[in-house]
Amino acid sequence: MDETEFWELIDSTREAAEGDAEEQADLLVERLIQLDPDGVLDFARHFEARYNRAYLWDLWAAAAVLLNGASDDVFDCFRCWLIAQGREVFEGAVHDPDNLAELLEDFDEEVDGDGEDLGYAADEAYEQLTGVETPDLGLPSPPPEPLGTPIDLEDDAALAERLPALWDRFRE
Repeated sequence: MDETEFWELIDSTREAAEGDAEEQADLLVERLIQLDPDGVLDFARHFEARYNRAYLWDLWAAAAVLLNGASDDVFDCFRCWLIAQGREVFEGAVHDPDNLAELLEDFDEEVDGDGEDLGYAADEAYEQLTGVETPDLGLPSPPPEPLGTPIDLEDDAALAERLPALWDRFRE
């Protein structure tokens, strides 16, 4: 599976689920079990690589703005949700998290931002296909701390300064 096929799976399941992350995760499992186990592992590697790439202080700050706070577990789920939004949103946000102010049509903290189930879709599909847990994907370990300049995620003034467009659109 190449990168284009990965994003096509993400996009087609998001569209079919009409943006519902839990439904998208279910659809993703259904699509993945149509592949062979190696194809599922390829998808898992693509997903995990993007998940690790999004381990950035500024993205964590964006999650804190959008969700009115973000613990480490919440940020993990947010990164899965961000991948599920597709290549344009994901790449734009990784490049500059303040871009989310323009990239997101809307955002409801009650239903958006939590993609926990999406993070397990490949594992679930692989286990259904093989009866065993997903093996180690052979990817480098994520850094112990997010990349970039640390920020106090509970300091509204710091968040507003770091992500002015996002703050103006979603918090004021």
